[in-house]
Amino acid sequence: MADQVELKLREYFKKKAFKPGDLLPKELEIAAALGVSRNIVREALSRLKALGLVETKKKRGMILAEPDILGSFEKVLDPLIMPDSTLYDIFGLRLVLEMGLADVLYMYKTEQDMQELEKIVIKEKPDSEKFRIKNEIAFHGKLYAMTNNHTLMRFQSLLLPLFDYVVAFEKDHYKPGGVSHADLLEILRNGSVEDFRKGMRLHLEPHFAWLEHIKTK
Repeated sequence: MADQVELKLREYFKKKAFKPGDLLPKELEIAAALGVSRNIVREALSRLKALGLVETKKKRGMILAEPDILGSFEKVLDPLIMPDSTLYDIFGLRLVLEMGLADVLYMYKTEQDMQELEKIVIKEKPDSEKFRIKNEIAFHGKLYAMTNNHTLMRFQSLLLPLFDYVVAFEKDHYKPGGVSHADLLEILRNGSVEDFRKGMRLHLEPHFAWLEHIKTK
């Protein structure tokens, strides 16, 4: 019953055209409108509060909230509590996202961005595993920052523990891709969007190959 009422509540809020920040009706009023008991409404509202869709404000009452779309994801994205299959799927999502950054990067890139990427490239030490991972995170983190998309930037930061986890597993099989960070920087400076997309695919090839190996084991 609570599952059904939760769905009905969502539809009820849509039908009433409530917006984030709007004061919601009292529990009794909602119960009467939906034709269910107050206790069931209370349980359904508790679920929506847990999702960040509803919150209680002191001296105001219940309001429709603007949910934190990554909040719940942030709480559960822990390599220690998630199955390997899910972790590998999420890592694959990260690869797809990075290939898709090209159009946005070319919209917003500046010369200052190029200079900051160049500083990261100069510091790279290809023979050091520790520095490879550090600079991989720095370079790709800068690409996310260049999108001016705060949701993407936050998502990338959420994936860092996962990145460390996967890299630890693939390190014995890792071989650099055909396109380096320095190559990607050169493409960003002088190449096209399509050139960068192709370059990023080649750069990420070792990760794609490792995922394919894992999936077919």
